[in-house]
Amino acid sequence: MNLEFFPSRQLAFYTVRLYLTRSFAVLVGLVLVLMALDLLGESGKILAVPGNGDAQLWEYVGLRIPLLVSRFLPFSVLLGTLIVFVGLNQNSEVVAMKAAGISAHQILAPLIVASVAVAVLAFAFNETVVVRSARVVNAWTDNDYKPIPPESGVLSNVWLIHDGSLVRARQVAGHGSSFRAEGLTIYERQGGELKRIVDAARAVPEGSAWRLDNVRVYDAGMNLVRKLPRTTALEGVAREELTLAKVDPDETGFFPLRQKIEDMEAAGKTTSAARAGMWHKISGPLSILLMPLLAAVAAFGLARSGQVLLRACIGMALGFAYFVADNFSLAMGNVGAYPPMLAAWAPFFLFLLVGEAVLIRSEE
Repeated sequence: MNLEFFPSRQLAFYTVRLYLTRSFAVLVGLVLVLMALDLLGESGKILAVPGNGDAQLWEYVGLRIPLLVSRFLPFSVLLGTLIVFVGLNQNSEVVAMKAAGISAHQILAPLIVASVAVAVLAFAFNETVVVRSARVVNAWTDNDYKPIPPESGVLSNVWLIHDGSLVRARQVAGHGSSFRAEGLTIYERQGGELKRIVDAARAVPEGSAWRLDNVRVYDAGMNLVRKLPRTTALEGVAREELTLAKVDPDETGFFPLRQKIEDMEAAGKTTSAARAGMWHKISGPLSILLMPLLAAVAAFGLARSGQVLLRACIGMALGFAYFVADNFSLAMGNVGAYPPMLAAWAPFFLFLLVGEAVLIRSEE
């Protein structure tokens, strides 16, 4: 029995090359198909805005591709690994490796090391590219594909409650003296009934209140609409209440998200969803490590037994089960049913144990 971690450098390079090329090919195919379907559904909305044309379509493609790559990279690695293992099994290469004294864990070792490198690259890609793309494309979509401010910190579709009234800002942007809310709507309620709707094109902090410009007021009791060039509202609402009202982990990097969570705690706001999303920024890319382990069931067993397709389906089912469990656990963490750490890491360790158990059983 060969007890070295990498029993053969040539064999390690061979399996890693197959693993990376197959996974990349699957990722490219998935992203192209999904991007084409997404563009078919959104192109009409983009072109319906006056002034939008081919440049805006390509801009949308450039913003959406990083999101698709980030979301479907673990799934692509799963399918790519299954393709590699099925090919190695059918060509009896796995039999030759085991006949040379190489264990199943040693066959998987180079792929696990390669998966660590891919996970690190995926984390860096998410932090530098994906969060910016998510922030811009969400703000653009919420604004019905109309032009948005160029600031990098734009928040879109922000809601908060103030003195029983609902406040919605379509966009929050700027810093310091340039801080502002675009498309601000105040739904004033009294005794559970809607009394007035105040709709302003722009809102700017002014003292302890907000100055509203180009205001349209609907009075439900008198059933009339008034237009005002300027008015004051939202007394006592600090700008931090708008910036912290919506903290989307998908639109925020890991370290800025930690700072926002501290600010939310200082403001007395619930941080369960934000904390679960923060830890999932690490556990999500690390899920790539699980894919070779879950797909390994397709590698072992004789090809002439006629069960290669069944084994590949089992590996695919294990991968799908992980994605379902991960999404379910994260949803439970977002509503506070699971602690944030448990919501982010429980599926990872659960399927790590499941994959290891299946591998040991297959090796026996």
